Order: sequence, then C-alpha cells, then structure tokens
Amino acid sequence: MDLDLTYPAVCDLREKARRRIPHFAFEYLDSGTGRELQVARNRDALDAVMFRPDILKGAIRPALDTRFLGVDYARPFGIAPLGMSGVMWPGAEAMLARHAADVRIPYALSTVATRLPEEIGPLSGDMGWFQLYCPADPEIRRDMLRRARDSGFTTLVLTVDVPDDSRRERQRRAKLTLPPKITPRVVWEVLTHPAWALGTLRVGSPRLRLPESYVDDRQARSSLAHAGHIIRGAPDWDTLAGLRDEWPGALIVKGVLCADAAQRLVAAGVDALWVSNHTGRQFEAGPASITELPKIRAATGPDIPLIFDSGVESGLDILRALALGADFVMLGRAWHYAVAALGAAGPAHLMHILSDDMVLNMAQIGARSLSELPERLIR
Repeated sequence: MDLDLTYPAVCDLREKARRRIPHFAFEYLDSGTGRELQVARNRDALDAVMFRPDILKGAIRPALDTRFLGVDYARPFGIAPLGMSGVMWPGAEAMLARHAADVRIPYALSTVATRLPEEIGPLSGDMGWFQLYCPADPEIRRDMLRRARDSGFTTLVLTVDVPDDSRRERQRRAKLTLPPKITPRVVWEVLTHPAWALGTLRVGSPRLRLPESYVDDRQARSSLAHAGHIIRGAPDWDTLAGLRDEWPGALIVKGVLCADAAQRLVAAGVDALWVSNHTGRQFEAGPASITELPKIRAATGPDIPLIFDSGVESGLDILRALALGADFVMLGRAWHYAVAALGAAGPAHLMHILSDDMVLNMAQIGARSLSELPERLIR
C-alpha cells in the first residue's frame, strides 16, 4: 500500500482511526468540551493566518532542524503529552517514544499515561519530556520527579490549565471509564475492533499505572474519578517555586494564554512557555491559542522560548505558528490518529506528511529558512 496516496493528510489518518478503534477510545481522543466551539475557534483562527506567496526564487531546500532549550532537534515540532495514550492504541506510548528517539524530536509522556516513566524513559533516549499534573501531596510530587529524572526524562512540563474538571460531554456519552467497565456495549465495541482488542490482550489492559502506584486502585473507577484525578492537586505560584527548586533541568509551563501571567512566569524562572488552550478540551469560552500567541511574544520579548499547540493539523499550521512567534510546535491528537490508524507505521508516516507539507509550502512562500516566515505573513 502506498501510504502517501491512501492517507495523504491528518484528516485521512483521523478517519481511519475512527473506524479502527472502539467508539469510547475515539471519543476520548477526538472530543472537546461543551459544543466544541473552542475547537472550531482554533481551526478558524489558524485558517485566517495567511502568507503572501513569492515567485522566481529559484530552488528552495529549507532546513527544518532547530535548536530549542539547548538541544538540537530534527524538526521544530514534537509529540505532545496525551493522557491515556494506550487506550487510543495498545502500546502507543512505546511506539511514539521509540519514534521520537529514532528521528530526534521530543516526546512528552503524560502523568496519566498508561505506562510508567521507568518503561518509557529508556525508549525515548534523550528526547523524553515528562508532563506533570501536580499531585496535592508534595511527597508524591517529589517522588514522581525523582522517578522521571531517574528514567532519563530531561525536561519537565507543568500543565496549569486544568484547575478543575471539564465536563467533556462527548466522553460522558461514550461511557468512557478507566479501567473500562465491562458492559454489553463495551464488549460489543471491543469485539467489533479485533486489531485493537488483540493488541490490548498482548500489552495488557490500559491503566494509569503511575498515579495508581500512589493510591488504592479500588478507588480508580471512572474517567471522572480515576487515580490521576484522585491525587491531582491545584498548583499555585508557591507550587511552581517548589518545582523550580526541585527540578534541575528545563522547566516548561503548559497552558499559558495570558500575557500578564506569562511575564510573571518568566520572572519566576520558567525556561519556556507553552501557549495552549488544551485543544478546546477544558474551557469552551476561551480564545483561540493562535490569536494569543503574538500577544504573549510581545509581552515576553524575543528571547523567551515559546511552544505552541491547539488544533495543529498540518505542516502549514506549524509554519503559521512559527511565523507568529512560536519557537516550537507540539501536536498531540495527530500522532495518536497516526498510531490508531497505522500502528507502529503511523508515526513515520505522519512525520513525512508534516515535513513534506512544510517544505512545499515554504517553496510557495519563498522562504528559505524558518526565520524568513514572519516577513511573508499577510498582516
């Protein structure tokens, strides 16, 4: 099969994933919150970012490698953390971590992944980032940091845009629980998706193994009260100060949309800011992330490293974010559509889609380097 002809875009991987995995798994991966207006707002705002094409520039062969936080990466994009990855496809965390190490892009493992840092850290080599949903108990927090560090993770990502639950109505309608409750509906969904079912039998039922190592797993009964939810705290500025003291490597704060908060984070010693609205999964009435990115860049100045995510679906979207002030772009859903659609072959194919799309669009724009993108924006 020629993957480039069968699955030429992220939307094709999404559709294949929808057919290949159980409904409850796809709804968790694909859904936003409320009526998903912020999901649509992200898409509309990205589509509104346009470039002026150029002509007679000769051959353009742009380099896509980049240096970020002192590390050389093959591309200016990476794999964002996504909770419960192993529900989307059995062994997803391991597949993505291995790919990241092979091609030298960052892979961020979620606190609420279905595999332990000790399992995934060695697979990601020096490309591993660890995403933290900060526990309420500081002793648990410090132990998690120790385990992540000992497992080889070099960068800590503190997520701050989950101060409380979001209703995520599509997930509730899909009756998602973790571990999955054995109901006739769930049994039917599993039996009618045999590749997912056999893979799950092979790697084991998806569980939130890191949080569950700190609680009685009899408490973990649903996606609304799973082990990660039980231990999760509500971090504040004092928590951030503690993390800065406890973590010796690079510290990134994810979920920044406010310019005032961005300035305070920089003053607090954060190494990079991650501009994100959690891809519309937390709060429906907020702005599109891409509209806030230039404001945060203006507020923090040119030297603070900025990461962008939320609704990125193509290489062109990556170029849009880079042109508006991002130094790096992360994608979460797209990588999981890829592994759900194609298994272990998915990450390499998505890498090709994004890279080729970037190069071909840069030729249209007439940009020989990523640094030339801003001057081609239509403002």
